[in-house]
Amino acid sequence: MHPSNIVLLEFHPERDELCYGKELRDGLSVALRMGSSLWLANDESVSIERLTVCDEDSTGKSSFTRGHRQYALHDYFDLPLPPHGESPDDINEADIEGLACDGKYLWLAGSHSLRRKQPKDGDGIKKAHKRLASVSADGNRYLLGRIPVVPDGDGYTLEKEAVVKDKRRTAAMLRGDCHGNELTALLRQDEHLGPFLAIPGKDNGFDIEGLAVAGKHLLLGLRGPVLRGWAVVVEIALVDDDAPGRLRLAPLDQDGRLYRKHFLDLRGLGIRDLCVQGKDVLVLAGPTMDLDGPVQLLRWRGAAQPGKDTVLAAGALERVLELPFGRGVDHPEGIALFATGKDGAASLLVVHDSASPSRQIGDSTLVADVFTLPRRGRRKGEAS
Repeated sequence: MHPSNIVLLEFHPERDELCYGKELRDGLSVALRMGSSLWLANDESVSIERLTVCDEDSTGKSSFTRGHRQYALHDYFDLPLPPHGESPDDINEADIEGLACDGKYLWLAGSHSLRRKQPKDGDGIKKAHKRLASVSADGNRYLLGRIPVVPDGDGYTLEKEAVVKDKRRTAAMLRGDCHGNELTALLRQDEHLGPFLAIPGKDNGFDIEGLAVAGKHLLLGLRGPVLRGWAVVVEIALVDDDAPGRLRLAPLDQDGRLYRKHFLDLRGLGIRDLCVQGKDVLVLAGPTMDLDGPVQLLRWRGAAQPGKDTVLAAGALERVLELPFGRGVDHPEGIALFATGKDGAASLLVVHDSASPSRQIGDSTLVADVFTLPRRGRRKGEAS
């Protein structure tokens, strides 16, 4: 399917200092629109980016952005590692793979995954073997937290602390350290997910790549593991801890459970992003391994109001779109509701990892795709 519209994402050409080894526009992992503010992140950075969306051009087929502002995550969180490693070019990335908003806070999720090194061109056999055996846990990847959002014109900005209607809001993150956090410690004992926490994300190991707010709970979509074709969503609730700037897991129900698991038959694909639309959650499904496509957009009905564990067969998921992808480039990685047209039809913004040269304009502009979403049909017996 071809996009119905495009958006020109214009980044400041001198904002790459918090991004490892590539430009911000080359490797966008997540997107979220709030009013005129479009939030984005590169998965090899330790920041999030805000662009301001402007009106469509005269053709009505493209929109553009301006006013790039960068928010360094260390300004809001006490991350376990500093922004830079041994050299200025060595970034201790947060690998942000999830953004969501509940109207009060911007929620962020790092991948929580281990990383295996890749052989480089020119490596001999011995060095290639050594790289493939090197697995690391980058402490900033275990970020799961929130930042207060406050109005800024017709968009939003972030504050470490904010007072809104006499209520104080503060940035905070789940308790953890360089080796994990409270969630990963709990999941290590899980019969389904525990064995995969010791496996790198790109090897079908534990890897968060989607975040959605569902009432007072959070849904964490996993790119991996995929279990016999079934993808996993972990549901949790977070509340303030006694320690400033820290959150802790809270019970989901009267039984005191600290997490739920939802299994979705994506026929071998993993979850690459989640996006709430009304009472539903849109699921971006793609390869769990480092492969080209297929990429699908599916509708998980009622998921924004969870209340019990779910095992959802493939036929129970509504197929919305088949998204295009490239060979080695242009992998759909992040989705966001973008606009609602005069006819009431909603549209979806898609950003890509490994952006192709054809998407890159000048020194700092990137072309992102917008797709018109089919109207949501009602099932027999379903109330409007």
